[in-house]
Amino acid sequence: MRKLIILGTIILPIFLASCGSEQENNNLTAELDEFKVLNTTVEETEGDFIYRIVTEKEEYRKNETVNIYSELEYIGDKEEVTIFHAASPFNFPMFEKTRGFEIGYPMEEPLIRTTLKKGQPIREEYRRSGGYGSQDESDYVDFMKSFIKDGFLPGYYVVNGYVDFYVENNDNSRKDYMIKGKIDFKVIENK
Repeated sequence: MRKLIILGTIILPIFLASCGSEQENNNLTAELDEFKVLNTTVEETEGDFIYRIVTEKEEYRKNETVNIYSELEYIGDKEEVTIFHAASPFNFPMFEKTRGFEIGYPMEEPLIRTTLKKGQPIREEYRRSGGYGSQDESDYVDFMKSFIKDGFLPGYYVVNGYVDFYVENNDNSRKDYMIKGKIDFKVIENK
C-alpha cells in the first residue's frame, strides 16, 4: 500500500503538469487562430533608396529556423553612394502579440560607412537577439531566456523593421533616412 501511495505521489504531479501543458498549448493555438498574417514581404521607397524586409513563410513550426532578412538598394542617378550608419543600417525589433512581449534589437553605435552601388542591394539576415533585466517580470525573463537559447517559441510575431542611415550632401549637409517596414508571421507547435 505504501508503494502505491509513493507511486501515486510521483505520477500524479507529472500527469497534472502534462495536462496543464496540453491546456496551455490548446489556449495558445486558439489565440493564434485569432491572428491573420498580413505581410511576409514589404518594400518601401524613399528618395533614392528601396528598403525591403522579408520573412520566407507565413507560418513556421517550433524549432524550425525562422528566416528574416532586409535589403537596402540605391536607385539614384550616381553609380554609387556612401551611407553612414551604426554597426548596421538594419534593425529588426519585434513584438510577440499572444504574450504581449517586446523583443528588442540592440545595436552598437560606431559610425560606419558603406558604399552602395546602384542597383546592387546589400542584405542582412536577422540574428536572434534581445535581453532582459532584473526589473522585468518573471514570465518575460523566462520567455527571453528560452528565445535566446532555443529560438522562436509558438506565437504571433510582428517585426517592425527599419533602416537608419544618412548621406552627406555636396554642401557638407546631410540627409537622414529612416525607412520602415512591418512584416508578420506565426510559429506553431509541432503536430
